[in-house]
Amino acid sequence: MNEQEILALYDRELRIDIEYPGMRKEASADIVRFFRPAPGMSFVRYSCLTAGNADERIAEQVERFASWDGPCSWDLFSHDQPADLLERLAAHDFEPEEEPGAVMVLDMADTPEMLFSATGAGVRRIERREQLAEVIPVLEAVWGDSFAWVDERLGENLLIPGYLSVYVAEVDDRPAACAWIYFYPGSHFAGLYGGATLPEFRDRGLYSALLAARARDARQRGYRFLTIDAGSMSRPIAARRGFRQITTVTTCTWKGKSSVK
Repeated sequence: MNEQEILALYDRELRIDIEYPGMRKEASADIVRFFRPAPGMSFVRYSCLTAGNADERIAEQVERFASWDGPCSWDLFSHDQPADLLERLAAHDFEPEEEPGAVMVLDMADTPEMLFSATGAGVRRIERREQLAEVIPVLEAVWGDSFAWVDERLGENLLIPGYLSVYVAEVDDRPAACAWIYFYPGSHFAGLYGGATLPEFRDRGLYSALLAARARDARQRGYRFLTIDAGSMSRPIAARRGFRQITTVTTCTWKGKSSVK
């Protein structure tokens, strides 16, 4: 498949048809939005607007967000229309993140076997919710933010058969890196998330080992594509392993709730 075909499949399966456990989905022909109980983020996942109706449709989403308890955002992809959608969102009090994420996809049908064969001592899959206590300190140390939500959200998702796999890489019996993968039902795509390695344990092949473990997991389950929203640091690493960028995504967080209440 070429990149445009993959992008069209991505839009259909991971933006329009997708369902998220524990979230309320509201969909129309040109907007797909999800609502997560507070304090989780609710968001517009898909939009297909025109220059003629964009402002009206954005205003309708703002009105809907204002009635919901919790933060809200809009996932803006670089191929979304109209071309000036970012400026229109800003006019309605949506603030974009500083750096767009690169949406990158790996076609496992064209991937060298060496990607799946990378191994690392101590890479294991987490099986129980209480084991997430090993993951949270790694994430917080790497990103300098609170990841208390991991226990509830990933803990609940671990209870759904076949939906989530979480991996930890250990060095000298200490959790040194972590990552997870979601297997979207009815989709060709599995989503990679959470890749983090403590600074003192980088350049030891842990990233490759965690990627290989998740890729093997996805291949065994019959998924064709791996996808990742890559920042500037992970983008070249993913590219070296065969991932191709098909678009970018910018999270635009709505800042107007305080003025509405």
